[in-house]
This record gives sequence, C-alpha cells and structure tokens, in this order.
Amino acid sequence: MKWFSVVFPLRERQVLVAVSLLGAALCAWIVCVERMRGMDAGPGTDLGGLGWFLGIWLTMMAAMMLPSVAPTVLLFASIRNEGHVWAFVVGYMLAWTGYGLIAYAVYRVVRAWAPSSVAWDAQGPWVAGGALATAGLYQLTPVKRACLRHCRSPLHFLFHGPAGRVGAVRMGTAHGGYCVGCCTGLMVALFALGVMSLFWMAVVAGVVAVEKALRGQAFSLMLAVALVGLGIWIGVSPASVPGLEQPKEKPMDMGLSR
Repeated sequence: MKWFSVVFPLRERQVLVAVSLLGAALCAWIVCVERMRGMDAGPGTDLGGLGWFLGIWLTMMAAMMLPSVAPTVLLFASIRNEGHVWAFVVGYMLAWTGYGLIAYAVYRVVRAWAPSSVAWDAQGPWVAGGALATAGLYQLTPVKRACLRHCRSPLHFLFHGPAGRVGAVRMGTAHGGYCVGCCTGLMVALFALGVMSLFWMAVVAGVVAVEKALRGQAFSLMLAVALVGLGIWIGVSPASVPGLEQPKEKPMDMGLSR
C-alpha cells in the first residue's frame, strides 16, 4: 500500500483516515439500531448463538470504540507513514474479539451452572448491582490506571513497535489489549445494565471517550463512586433507575437464528 503514502500527503492522509474511522463507526451504529430493534434491552439478555453474538459484538465495538481510538490511529498514520493503518485497526478489533469470546464463555458457564440465581425475579437485581459495584472498584486498581495511562499517551509505544504489516497488526492487538484493560469495568457495567441496550451503549461509549481525553484521576474516581452507587440503587430499587429496562417475563425471539 505504498501508493497510499504517495498519492495522499500526510495531512490529507490523516483527514482521510479520520473520516473513514468515523464513517465506519456511524455505519456500525446504524447496523446496531437495525439489528437490536425489538430485542430485550434489559439485564440478562440472552446472547444467542456464538456466531450471532460475535457478529453483533464486533459491530458494537466498532460503533463504541472506533471514535475513541481514532487519535491513536492518526498518530500511527503520522509516525509510521507505511500505509498499514488498517492492519493496526484489524489488530485492535482482534483484541476486542478476544474479550467478547471470554465474556460469552463466562455467560454460558453462569447460565449453565446457576440459572436460577441470576433470574431477574430472584437475585437478578443484586447480581447486576454487584457487577456494577465491582466495575466501580476496578476503576481504582493499578491495572486500570496503567492501561489508562497507555491509552492516553501511546506515543512511546507507537515509536518503538515492530515494523511492517504484521507488526502493525501486532501493535494494534497490543494497543487493543491495553484498551480492554482500561475499559473492562465499563464493559462489565454494560453487560449488567443491558448489553443490547442502545441507550447504555451510548452512555458507555461517551464515558470511554471522555475518560481517555481527560488527564488526572478525578474523573475515574467520580466514575468509580457513580458505578458503586448505581449498583446499590439497582439492587435496592431497580424499577426506579432511569433508562434501566426491566427484563421481560418471557424471552423474546431476538433473531438468534440469524
């Protein structure tokens, strides 16, 4: 892809990459709206078959994460100047694919071993509230802080990464791993609130973008308190939480045969 560097000067390349990333994110949001229409958007949503889940999960991650990773991708394009930008993006999405596979496996294990304990009319609100509180406490861990520092300042990482297309994929996967570490708590919160909820998707995507853009720990600390408080609120009185859809008594046909 050397033609990419020859045809487009640096500034034009950066604009093209930015427009492409944001356009891809917009298309992903449109697909999510279409695919999630009529689905149960509350906690404990049935994730369906693995193939269907992976498809919608990757679409969700493209919608939510591409805008926040765009500055790093632009840095990669300006520093590397090799036309391997999209290899970097592919590696980044591979990291989120791995997270989705792990989340799906955990979901299946919980469903198989303790289906009654997570039912919404049993201990569901407290399970969801506990997950949110755990996500809040994760905000205070050294792992979270280290990954957030990397996501905010990846310049040294980009300068010293391996060269070539394969190197770009490896760098994208590594950066995606840091991003997963940074956002794990928020993704746990998304699953607890309703992983197929467009409202909570938008909230989490916004929080991710703001947290990465800011400096210091004040926002992360406030977020930790907010998540723990929301977890307690859901456990005590889930019906009074704005934006939280109560799971339906009978599971809907969510198009799992797709």
